[in-house]
Amino acid sequence: MNTPLQTFTRLACAFSLLAASASQAQVTSVGMRQIQSNGMPITLVYPTAAVAQDVTYGAFTVPIASNAAPLPADSTAASGKRALIVLSHGTAGSALPEHTLAATLARAGFVVAQPEHRGDNWQDFSKAGPESWKTRPQDVSETIDAVARDPALAALVDTRRVGVHGMSAGGVTGLVLAGAQWRMLNLIQHCAQNLDEDIGFCLNGLGGKTWPQLQRKTQFFMAKVLTESNAPDNLKVVHGGNPKTTAQDQGHDPRPDPRVAAVSMAVPVGVIFTPESLARIRIPVGLSTSGDDGVLLPRFHSQHVLKHCKTCTTLSDHPQAGHFDWLSPWPASVAQTVAATQMRGGMPKPEFTDADRQKAFDQIAVFFKQKLSQP
Repeated sequence: MNTPLQTFTRLACAFSLLAASASQAQVTSVGMRQIQSNGMPITLVYPTAAVAQDVTYGAFTVPIASNAAPLPADSTAASGKRALIVLSHGTAGSALPEHTLAATLARAGFVVAQPEHRGDNWQDFSKAGPESWKTRPQDVSETIDAVARDPALAALVDTRRVGVHGMSAGGVTGLVLAGAQWRMLNLIQHCAQNLDEDIGFCLNGLGGKTWPQLQRKTQFFMAKVLTESNAPDNLKVVHGGNPKTTAQDQGHDPRPDPRVAAVSMAVPVGVIFTPESLARIRIPVGLSTSGDDGVLLPRFHSQHVLKHCKTCTTLSDHPQAGHFDWLSPWPASVAQTVAATQMRGGMPKPEFTDADRQKAFDQIAVFFKQKLSQP
C-alpha cells in the first residue's frame, strides 16, 4: 500500500513528465524561404514542424528548415492566424545578420518577413541614407501585401495588425510607419552643430576615406548659417508619416499604413525626426538601446525619440553594448569589414554577451505578443 508521501511523489513525477511532454510539443523548428516582390527579395522565417539543419550562406551559418511548410496557428490564437512582423535591416544590410532575432520571433509564434531594401542592401547601397529613408516604408507595405498573397501563408497569417522592427536605419522605417516625419534640415543643422560629437552618424560609412570626409565636413561647416527662414524649401520638406497629417491638423491617423500596429527598434536613427511628429505617434513603440554606441550617440538619437514620443518606452537598455551588437550571427570577418568603414569602429563589445542579447530579443517578442494581441 502506498503512503501519502509515495502517492504525492508519483503524482508529482507524472505531472512533471506531462508538463515536459507538453513543452516539447510546443518547441518548433524555424523554417526559412525566400519570395520576390517586383524584384525585391523577401526572406520569410516562421515556425515549422520540419527538422532544422545548419545551412551556410557565405560567412553565415544558420540552423533552419529550408523551404519547409509553415505551422498553422494553434487554437488559442484570437484571430486563428499567426501575427506578422516585418524586420527592416540597417544600412547595407540583409536578412542573415538579424536571423537570431527573426528566429526568436518565429519560435514565439510569429511569421517574420525581411525585405531587402531597394538601393540600400548588402549588394547595392547606391541610395543608402536619405534617399533610402524615403522608400523603405513603401518596401514594408509591399512586403505585407506580398505575404497576404503568398499561397503558403495567406490563410495562416493575419496582415490586419502587423508589427515592424527596425535596427539603425531600420529605425527610420519603423518611426515613419508609426507616424513620425523627418527633414533634411534637421539632419544638416544637427551635424553642423554636433559634428565632432556625433561623427559616427554625420560621417557614416566614411571611415578611412580622407577626401570624402573633408568634403562632408566642409558642407556641414558652410551649413552653420542655415536657419528656418533662410534654408532652401527642399530642405524643409517633411518626409514620412501620413501626408494628410500636419502640425495644425491632429485629426488624421499619422500612420502611412494603418496595418502597422506596433513598432520596436534597436539603436535607431532619431535626430532627423521633428519633435511635433514624434509627439503625434499613437501606437506603442519600444526601444532597445546601447549605451556605448559610437555610430548613433544615444543622447542625440534614442533619447530624442523617447523625449518627444509619448507612446515610446525602453524595452531594454545596455550601457556596455555597441551599435552592431544587435546583429546576430555576426561573423568576425564581416564585423571587421564593417567596422573599418565606421568613424569610431564598431567591433563587438565582449561585455554584451550572447545571453544579454537573447534576453533582449525575448523582451522584443514579449512586447509584440502583448501589443499585437490588443484590439
